[in-house]
Amino acid sequence: MNVQKVVDRKKLDERVVHMPWFVQQFIDYKLPDLSPSTLLEYIRDYEQFFGWLRAEGLSVAEHNAGVTLLELETLRMESVVGYRLHLTTRTEGTNSKITVSRKMSSLRSLFHYLSQIAEDEDFYPLLKRNIMAKVEIKRIHKPKDTAAKLKGKILEEDELIEFISYIAEGYGHDIENNKQALYAHEHNKERDACIASLILNSGLRVSEVVNLNVNDLDLNNKLLYVYRKGNNDETFKTPVYFREQSKDDLVHYLTLRETRYRTPKREKALFVALPNGQTEGKRMTKRAIQAMIIKYAKRFGKPYLTVHKLRHSFATDYYLQNDIYKTKEQLGHASTETTEVYAHLTDKTMSEAIERRAE
Repeated sequence: MNVQKVVDRKKLDERVVHMPWFVQQFIDYKLPDLSPSTLLEYIRDYEQFFGWLRAEGLSVAEHNAGVTLLELETLRMESVVGYRLHLTTRTEGTNSKITVSRKMSSLRSLFHYLSQIAEDEDFYPLLKRNIMAKVEIKRIHKPKDTAAKLKGKILEEDELIEFISYIAEGYGHDIENNKQALYAHEHNKERDACIASLILNSGLRVSEVVNLNVNDLDLNNKLLYVYRKGNNDETFKTPVYFREQSKDDLVHYLTLRETRYRTPKREKALFVALPNGQTEGKRMTKRAIQAMIIKYAKRFGKPYLTVHKLRHSFATDYYLQNDIYKTKEQLGHASTETTEVYAHLTDKTMSEAIERRAE
């Protein structure tokens, strides 16, 4: 099992025991097909829903684990509408339409399992009435709409190389009066630039970067072997190509990996950090990489840039030279529908390029 899955599985095991027995049964049913990360999102959604039921007096349970099937079975449509309203209007951080749609889909999955798949000792459905079957989940994020939201929030053309160079050199000049920040940057700039370079030259997801081990790297053939999202075969790693520029950055970083981060021989992780007060380097976390990219992005003048938008940046650039099927394969998408986003993005890029040449 890859590193991120181990972490998520542990969190899932810790939280699922605080759910009603029928939710625990549902999670066990889904475990072979869905990743621990996805199931953890389900648990968070159920925690919020059951908490709301209890707060509204729709469940008499003192804790979420005490919510009963009968209480779910006797919910009225007005209660479901009320919960949806709660998600969109609650004062502490309202949810986007996409988030609300996902949370309602999580509930539909649970209610469908309880009413259509799970059985009691007499072979009857656990849930006799499924109120969530009446709830229509509209498709929110169409590829064209997603592309429109990404426009101006990703790196384009020469910016890909400029951002990597900024991490390696430019950021240091911008913070030269902050001795503590400058020291940290001098210590980590080669590693940080290498991570950004790898994503911008391969399109890897942050979880895939975190899970990389040194022996997953084939420098001669410019290949990485990664656990792809959605692939539950723990014995198979997918080969993913990266560009020449990233090869140079990886070679440079690898010369520093052991000595600078005091990385022990037993540590297999490709990207490591040496936390304050620690004597040995250890695998970087997903959160650390995300925070690192955001730090550089703000100074670079692209405050909306995130690790995932680096992946979008690569994909848009890659799609300009390749077809949708090669782009899908490179990014590890389950279907070309997801990859269509880059067709819409590059349509705009190409039209702008034509206009510039006409000037």
